[in-house]
Amino acid sequence: MPAFSFLDRSRSVAHQGFNRWLVPPAALAVHLSIGQVYAFSVFKNPLLALHNADGSQWNLEELGAIFSIAIVFLGLSAALFGKWLETAGPRKAMFVAACCLGLGFEIAAAGASTHQLWLIYLGYGVIGGIGLGLGYISPVSTLIKWFPDRPGLATGLAIMGFGGGAMIGSPLGTKLMAFYKAGGHAAIPSAWITMGILYFVFMMFGVFSIRVPAEGWKPAGWTPPAHQSAMISSHNVDVNTAMRTPQFYFLWLVLALNVTAGIGILEQASPMIQDLFHGQVTAVAAAGFVGVLSLFNMGGRFVWASCSDFIGRKPTYMIFFAAGCVLYFLLPYTGTQHLDSVPLFVLIAGLLISMYGGGFATIPAYLRDMYGPYNVSAIHGRLLTAWSVAGIVGPLIVNGILDHYIAMHVPREQAYPLILHIMAALLVVGFFANLLVRPVAERYWMKEQPSSVTPMAHSENARREIAS
Repeated sequence: MPAFSFLDRSRSVAHQGFNRWLVPPAALAVHLSIGQVYAFSVFKNPLLALHNADGSQWNLEELGAIFSIAIVFLGLSAALFGKWLETAGPRKAMFVAACCLGLGFEIAAAGASTHQLWLIYLGYGVIGGIGLGLGYISPVSTLIKWFPDRPGLATGLAIMGFGGGAMIGSPLGTKLMAFYKAGGHAAIPSAWITMGILYFVFMMFGVFSIRVPAEGWKPAGWTPPAHQSAMISSHNVDVNTAMRTPQFYFLWLVLALNVTAGIGILEQASPMIQDLFHGQVTAVAAAGFVGVLSLFNMGGRFVWASCSDFIGRKPTYMIFFAAGCVLYFLLPYTGTQHLDSVPLFVLIAGLLISMYGGGFATIPAYLRDMYGPYNVSAIHGRLLTAWSVAGIVGPLIVNGILDHYIAMHVPREQAYPLILHIMAALLVVGFFANLLVRPVAERYWMKEQPSSVTPMAHSENARREIAS
């Protein structure tokens, strides 16, 4: 349609001399918006307090499914539309993402207002989740093309906004609910209607400002290195061929296990700190804790992904799994019944979430190492089905165990050692899956090098040229 021709890929090609550092703000606008899903825990207790006309209430497992459905559809939409994104361009994908996210909030608001859980599942979960998936992969693939010399930095810049979404979403949701409640309005529906509008407008900034590099563009003064690590391929692998390699499934498992563990904290963050420090941490302070975790999530994505340019993707994941296992084991012992240290709990949780976020930001560069840049967005989209699985398994473990303890009339805080020790065990499995990753065999390489891509830089070149 002519009215929407501005969304065409050809309309977003950067002019000669365009400064590539103008692209990250567009990516951040989208990712800070869709990253609000990490603030969902601030709505859990208010949703639990809602009563139907017959006095019935929702339970934790039912509410946990809202978050799970959103993450499932994030992964599914990324997998289904990753290939389409490469031809349609990021602007069109980001516009559809903005529409889905905004509409999803409005439908979910109707569900909360009428106490219809299926409407919340449809709005926040299905439609909103599709918006998350499309919004997630569009800036990633675009920034990788703009920063072939520093792929870890590129993915960190693209994805750190998603980790920081709760930094905005948590206080925004909490204050909007308080504002509307004080005014005599339905708190959750009114807050969601407002958030849907605000996030749509914010994402449109990203839609209009995103640019893609022209054919054959490369950073000024940069040339691909003649020699690089065996773990960094100078050849490309097609997306369908990539799914026949063992590396794809090892990396799928690596992402799934890292995410399952991290999501166990994020999805339950606000209630968890209130349970472990009963009477010491208020709902407002717990919302602040969610915001702090968002800072660690955001910072971890940038710092860890940038570090992976120098130490390599595989060693970076080794750190995530080895250190994470120890920290998950120790975390429940910081509560009132043991060390009774809120600062220590926040610090350990923050470090864990930094590695959780770092895993997301490092995996696209890891995929580019393995398969080359040609189909990286499509391969990344399909790998994100691991996130879909983790989005089900993580909350299922957490909420299932918590509901069991509640049914047995056992204090909820006593469930967290079991929950967090399960997460530690999952990271042990992830450590060995990452250990098994090897370079992709030559039989999977594409026979001809596509003209529109350039090989990836090794870490020696990554130390040079910050801006072009």
